[in-house]
Amino acid sequence: MDALTVDQFKEALPARVKKSVNQELIDKMNTTLGDPDMYEVYRENLLSYANVMQDGKFKLSSYIDAVKYVSQKLMGKTNMAAFTATFPDKIQDWMARGVQPKDQASYVTAYNKSKLVTLIMEQSLIPSWVLNQDLYQRALNVQADLMSNAKSEKVRSDAANSILTHLKMPETQKVELEVSQKEDSSIAALREATMALAAQQRLQVQSGQMNAQEVAHSKLTYDKTGEPVDE
Repeated sequence: MDALTVDQFKEALPARVKKSVNQELIDKMNTTLGDPDMYEVYRENLLSYANVMQDGKFKLSSYIDAVKYVSQKLMGKTNMAAFTATFPDKIQDWMARGVQPKDQASYVTAYNKSKLVTLIMEQSLIPSWVLNQDLYQRALNVQADLMSNAKSEKVRSDAANSILTHLKMPETQKVELEVSQKEDSSIAALREATMALAAQQRLQVQSGQMNAQEVAHSKLTYDKTGEPVDE
């Protein structure tokens, strides 16, 4: 797995906090995020949610901890389980000092509602492609430069193919529209009455009271009760 570098982290951070990043912090970060099963998740989230540091009110170390906590929460863990995975030393200290479970739970709840955690949780609800639109455009610019200026034909071809892939027009999708009609009681009543009228006209034709031409030219009207009658 690739360790996070100073330049990569600085690139993701707002300008006002870039100066706080140094190799010592990155080394500590890579050690902190040393879980091989979670490293890539932590790394991606650290880079994706860095804009919450825009106002510069939070320490970078607090940001790292909050990202770990939110990453655990996004995996479906409870507040306590996520907190334990993020701050194992603190949990051990509580156990050693005999801190009551209800007091631990209160502290964890407070941390879960803290400003920094809340901001990161809100960011997690935004699709990553929206959060990183600027990086997307810059990546395309790099590919375009390689396509035009790279010395290797393969590099130029790969860059061109990448651009074609990412900028291709969306495929036309077949939209199937299913139209259904739900009958209410009035429609059902009208159908029943109309069928009854048709049966009555058929009997009149059979008895000689009307002929087919008279039935065809009869007009459908309604009586005072709303029932259809023929004229």
